[in-house]
Amino acid sequence: MSQAKRVLLAIETSCDETAVAILRGFDEVLAHEIYSQAEIHSEFGGVVPEVASRNHLATAPLVLDRALEKAGLRISALDAIAATTGPGLAPALLVGASIAKGLAIGASKPFLAVNHIEGHLLSPFFGQEKIPPHTAMVVSGGHTLLLDIESFGRGRLLGRTLDDAAGEAFDKGAKLLGLGYPGGVRIDELAKSGDPNRYEFPRGMAHSGDFDFSFSGLKTSLRVFLEKNRPSENDLPDICASFQAAIVDVLLEKLFRAAQSNDRQLAALSGGVSANSALRAKATTEAARLGIELKFPPAGLLTDNALMIAFAAAHRLANGMTHSVTEEISPNFSPASLFR
Repeated sequence: MSQAKRVLLAIETSCDETAVAILRGFDEVLAHEIYSQAEIHSEFGGVVPEVASRNHLATAPLVLDRALEKAGLRISALDAIAATTGPGLAPALLVGASIAKGLAIGASKPFLAVNHIEGHLLSPFFGQEKIPPHTAMVVSGGHTLLLDIESFGRGRLLGRTLDDAAGEAFDKGAKLLGLGYPGGVRIDELAKSGDPNRYEFPRGMAHSGDFDFSFSGLKTSLRVFLEKNRPSENDLPDICASFQAAIVDVLLEKLFRAAQSNDRQLAALSGGVSANSALRAKATTEAARLGIELKFPPAGLLTDNALMIAFAAAHRLANGMTHSVTEEISPNFSPASLFR
């Protein structure tokens, strides 16, 4: 079998999605299964690691069997097995990584430890055998990163959040507004009928001269605003739109400034927050104005999933990279882990 047509199974359990995907080569999706725990964790107002891991343990075998059945394959037919090993919630990561390692040992298959951020980073280029030079932004509940990418495994970190991630800011803002968890989607929905210019919220570090981010001040500003003004329910769409605009403006100011500073004609936005409609609309308009090509992940690869992990693993395998089953999980993010 040619290297490009190897069949990979990947498991993703870094947070509250239990996901399994099977990919042939770089573009042939044989199975793509996701079980979300969002409804379970909404009762707690956020993800509880122990609850997430218990649910992964209960559902992972079922999701795995469903993926194999959909693909019409047995474990013995796979060429390699991958799992997310970090960053993420340690108890959750352990479940998926342990299952993948056990399968790899039992079937005598190569094991690949995949960085969750790398999965997001590569997702806009799903199906491509070569990753082109570009400016990349990964925006999720736990991370906000800006990177200059030369090719697969080659690049550098330009900036990152110094406190809250963009997705975390959305969720904390939603909690202050009484919108529940996950809050980013609810803010996006309400903001569609709101006026983003009615209220002024701070654009933290928008003009700091570097590519780092800070969103904790925005959350504090919203809390103070709510305490002082006691807005009515009718004001919610305008508040959401104004709050959302503050996040979007900062993200895009830095993304496109980084692209221009590094002479990149291509930019990519990925991670769960890249599903935000205001972010996508404004990014598309601004990219067209600047003459920069803009890429997003395909539908289904915006939030956490195993297909992006399988795609990253395919690139690792094509570059001769495999890992020992003794490879430990890495709950904390390290920029060096993205690059060879």
